[in-house]
Amino acid sequence: MDTRPDELEALADLPLKHAAAEIDRPLRESRYQTLVHGDAKLANFCFSTNGEQVAAVDFQYVGGGCGMKDVAYFIGSCLAEEDCERFESRLLDYYFTAFKEAAARLRPSVDVVVVEEEWRNLFPLAWTDFHRFLKGWSPGHWKLNAYSERMARTVVDALQL
Repeated sequence: MDTRPDELEALADLPLKHAAAEIDRPLRESRYQTLVHGDAKLANFCFSTNGEQVAAVDFQYVGGGCGMKDVAYFIGSCLAEEDCERFESRLLDYYFTAFKEAAARLRPSVDVVVVEEEWRNLFPLAWTDFHRFLKGWSPGHWKLNAYSERMARTVVDALQL
């Protein structure tokens, strides 16, 4: 929100606009922060032929944040609406399995169970945050779909503002 205020200002969805700060706050204040790409769409990743190696490109913004932001943005850029909904749970399971394996090798002191619990709870907020950005930036964007709208409505309704 801090880096793209014009999109918030342009947002016509008033309930989402009014909830934006309350959606952003838990993401900013999450206990476990990491480096986030900031534009983690499929086009900004290069994969080896066998799919076992990946490189990220186009780092217009890199900063600290909740890792679920990049995960939500990436999933939303890779899959059609019906697949986002159908595979959400499996993709998050896969992500956290890989996360746990990497943490065991690189940062064994990290309590991966606690990180996973916090970040799984923040995933709907991260998804909604990206949905909010897109609605302000490009209201006709192909990533704006009924699944994202339902996710956003559920999040906004739960905030009870």
